Amino acid sequence: MGDHNSLNLPPGFHFYPTDEELVVHFLHRKAALLPCDPDVIPDLDLYPYDPWDLDGKAMGEGNKWYFYSRRTQSRITGSGYWQSIGVEEPIYSSGGGQKVGMKKYNAFYIGEPSQGVKTNWIMQEYRLSDSSSTSRSSSRRRSSKTNDFSKWVICRVYERNCDSDDDGGTELSCLDEVFLSLDDLDEISLPN
Repeated sequence: MGDHNSLNLPPGFHFYPTDEELVVHFLHRKAALLPCDPDVIPDLDLYPYDPWDLDGKAMGEGNKWYFYSRRTQSRITGSGYWQSIGVEEPIYSSGGGQKVGMKKYNAFYIGEPSQGVKTNWIMQEYRLSDSSSTSRSSSRRRSSKTNDFSKWVICRVYERNCDSDDDGGTELSCLDEVFLSLDDLDEISLPN
């Protein structure tokens, strides 16, 4: 799935969706059982795979991989585990400011849970907000337990790199993180 030639898109087109596009145009359509053309994001059970094994299994664009997965409590892979960092952030529509989804950040740790070593691998997990599902699709989802599409999420996995400027403004730069980690900004003296 990482090869753009298999998608039949013209040269120069790139898959670089915003948070809102991932939720509204991809995840919402999946949950409502609507077709998505082109169908570029694969279904993938994340947890048997380490993040560096996603190439060729998930939709790849640059150093980012996208896939649908089921929400689950088990976050253990062959070499480590995913752990939530921070709190969930709401995603709002650009047109009306309506909350359409939620985004949660996870970091990958190598080793056993609670004893692992944090890596630079980050996963952004997107889910629909409770208010973004329609009653018609919700009742359809409740009627079929084998196809409960309300449990789907879209994941964006990437390896954070301090030298990379290709973050689209969604993450802090390494220098920003250093400044934010300082306890007392009054101790910093800037040149005149």
